[in-house]
Amino acid sequence: MKPIFDQYQMKIELRKNFPQFSDSKIIKDIEYVKKLQEWINDNYFFSKMKKGFSAKRDGFNSKNWHKAVDGKGKTLVIIKTKDNFIFGGFTQVGFNGNKGDINDSSAFIFSLRNDKGDRIPEKFTYKQGRAIYSDLICGPSFGNGSDFWLSSNLQPGGSNFGRSYNLPNGIIYRTNEAQSYLAGSPDKWVVDELESYFI
Repeated sequence: MKPIFDQYQMKIELRKNFPQFSDSKIIKDIEYVKKLQEWINDNYFFSKMKKGFSAKRDGFNSKNWHKAVDGKGKTLVIIKTKDNFIFGGFTQVGFNGNKGDINDSSAFIFSLRNDKGDRIPEKFTYKQGRAIYSDLICGPSFGNGSDFWLSSNLQPGGSNFGRSYNLPNGIIYRTNEAQSYLAGSPDKWVVDELESYFI
């Protein structure tokens, strides 16, 4: 855990340089912000985006989430579990009600933190199948099968990581290690907070 002074300084820096994350309940580390900025690689979007949905603020409900994000185009989804895993996904195309399968070859998912905090932030690029799935009965769903998804009450979540997005080197698809990589288990994780950002 960072010293209190460092946490205070980081909060000031976030508010000054990255105001879009100044009230985030998840993103409190400048290094995470810099990684997201690098991965998204769109300064206009990154500087203009705002937190348009927070599960703690707006309710743990997929219909509330869709009401906020549908039709917004580029969308950043960030999830924090009760076990302190932080991960998510980004789509250039965005979600849209009951549209179902949506293609987006530039979409990606990412891991920022595991429960021990000893994992470096990683980006996982799209490889095949659907990039995202949009349906009012579920929250954000990335991948064909899906690499990760949230149910109608935005929890529990599940992960079949490696189906549509590239796994980290050395990790084999359909193993417990792959399915537990993002959130600590394939389907037993509980969402502490979900934030979605868009213009």
